[in-house]
Amino acid sequence: MTLLEHLRRMARNSCWSNDRLYRAVLRLEPGEFEAERASFFPSIRETLNHILAVDYLYLDFLTDGGLGAAAYDGFVPFDDVLGLAGAQSDFDCRLVDFCDGLSEADLDRRVVTDRREDGMIPERIGDILAHVFLHDIHHRGQVHAMLSGTSVAPPQLDEFLLDYDIKLRKAEVERLGL
Repeated sequence: MTLLEHLRRMARNSCWSNDRLYRAVLRLEPGEFEAERASFFPSIRETLNHILAVDYLYLDFLTDGGLGAAAYDGFVPFDDVLGLAGAQSDFDCRLVDFCDGLSEADLDRRVVTDRREDGMIPERIGDILAHVFLHDIHHRGQVHAMLSGTSVAPPQLDEFLLDYDIKLRKAEVERLGL
């Protein structure tokens, strides 16, 4: 498997993982989504909004969107889980399409990242994508842990890459068009 194939699979995994996680979050009892919890961000709502805000930031970098740090700074957090879930789903589709449009050579191409007072830092597309996937996995894990203290059991999020797991994700992957 090439690095490009791996990154494309990771984009699909991110889409699938977010779908599974949001399906759980959508079943929360009133007040649980925004309830204060012990984590890096103090609620499920704030953590999921952070994931999407950072996703927007890095996709702007990757596509030379021109917003720079304003893509993050201008993010308006969602108060409702349904709106946030829809925005994350739309983003996930855009990221899959972006990855599908890349060539192997693109992975070494540098794009400028706006690091505010630290300046404009050129980074490799492959490195940015790897960072985005790690960032999202990290924070989805925090949401997963926070769900343990709610009325909804946390979903399994690691059944995507292995052939053994196909039977566990087949219907979802087909529904998502992955």
